[in-house]
Amino acid sequence: MFIQIEETPNPATLKFLPGEVVLPRGRAEFTLGNEARSPLAARIFSLGGIERVFYGYDFISVTKAENRDWTLLKPRILGAVMDHFTSGAPLLLDQSSSEADTTPDDTLDDELTRQIKELLDTRIRPSVAMDGGDITFEKFENGILYLRLQGACAGCPSSTITLKDGIENMMRHFVPEVEEVRAVE
Repeated sequence: MFIQIEETPNPATLKFLPGEVVLPRGRAEFTLGNEARSPLAARIFSLGGIERVFYGYDFISVTKAENRDWTLLKPRILGAVMDHFTSGAPLLLDQSSSEADTTPDDTLDDELTRQIKELLDTRIRPSVAMDGGDITFEKFENGILYLRLQGACAGCPSSTITLKDGIENMMRHFVPEVEEVRAVE
C-alpha cells in the first residue's frame, strides 16, 4: 500500500491519501475525547500531539498541536494508517450514530437554501476537499450564511480569506440574497 501525503494551506494539518475510499458517504471529524468510535482515530490520537482527525471520501486530514514536529509525527501516522487499512478493521465502530452520514433532508429547504447548498456541493466543497477539509451548511438567516469549516480548514490561517474573498464573493454573485458569510465553531 502506498500512502501519499500532501501539505495543506494549514501548516498544522497534513492530508493522507491511502489510495482507496476512506469514507464512502459524508464525513467524520474527531477531537481528543470523541475518538472512541473510530479505531484509526484512537490510534492516531494515542501518538500524542494530535488535535484533530478528519475523514473525507478518499483522504484523512490530521492536525497536530502547535508544539509538535511533523518530522516525528508523519512516519508514525503513516504506520497507523497503513496498519489500519491492511488489517481490514472498520473505520467507524457504529456508523449509525456517527457523523459519517450527515446528509440532511433537503425536502424541507426553501428554494434559496437549496440553491446555496447546490453551490456549496458543486463549486466549493470539491475545492476545499482538495486541501484536506470540508465546509458544510449550518443555516441561512437575515442575509447571513453560516458555514462550518472542518478538517484542514478548521483553524487554518487562510480560512478567513477563503471564506470572505472566495466563498462570500461567489455566493453573493450567484445568490444576491447572501449579504455575508460567517464561520461557526
